[in-house]
Amino acid sequence: MIDLTGKRALVTGGSRGLGREIALMLAEAGASVGITYRKRTVDAEATLGDLGACGPAPWAFKGDLAERGETERVVREFADACGGLDILVANHGVWPPASVPVGEMADEQWERTLAVNLSSVFRLCRSAVRVLEDDGRIVLIGSTAGQRGEAFHADYAASKGAMSAFVKSLCVELGPRGITVNCAAPGWIDTEMAAPAMRDGGRESIAAQIPIGRVAGARDVAGPVLFLCSELAGHVTGEVMNINGGSVLAG
Repeated sequence: MIDLTGKRALVTGGSRGLGREIALMLAEAGASVGITYRKRTVDAEATLGDLGACGPAPWAFKGDLAERGETERVVREFADACGGLDILVANHGVWPPASVPVGEMADEQWERTLAVNLSSVFRLCRSAVRVLEDDGRIVLIGSTAGQRGEAFHADYAASKGAMSAFVKSLCVELGPRGITVNCAAPGWIDTEMAAPAMRDGGRESIAAQIPIGRVAGARDVAGPVLFLCSELAGHVTGEVMNINGGSVLAG
């Protein structure tokens, strides 16, 4: 039922993990897909190979989106190369794995996390809305932490909580153009970023706190993102879609 043939989709942080699965699902549905990555060239090339096997020739951009000017450049280059932009999935982000209480958190960690997870997303969307086609789709990847908070990771939780408010603001601005703006908010996902927390019994402890009883795989989250990018979600906007096995309801 989901056919994205002819749509042009840009997925940031798309070389591995969740971003890779989102990019692949969009391509499997027929979209022309571009990805961004910061430094993992080998992973990006592997993803591009898989995307190319799905359909239209894929596209890639290497750069640090937290640097001023990079978000504007990636949107411009993608739109020029692909003839426009229909779907934006802002998936890039950081989660510093070390547990640091607020009283000990360095300015550098706080500022870097917000620069990557929030400020760069704002600049990315600012550039994208100038070229995004009417009836387009914007999906930002948030987190359960943005709703529940996350002790010892206040920088990450704050960045994702602000993202939810940004989504609600932007969806009202873009509504008259038929553009929907939503946030997909996963809990724990079995990806490389979460690997440190999964060691030494961490996976079992995390799974025990999830009513559905297991940690999500990347495709568990990519599927709902695909829905939000499709015509089936044409009347869904300003929402924070929880994709966490019910963990926000537990505890």
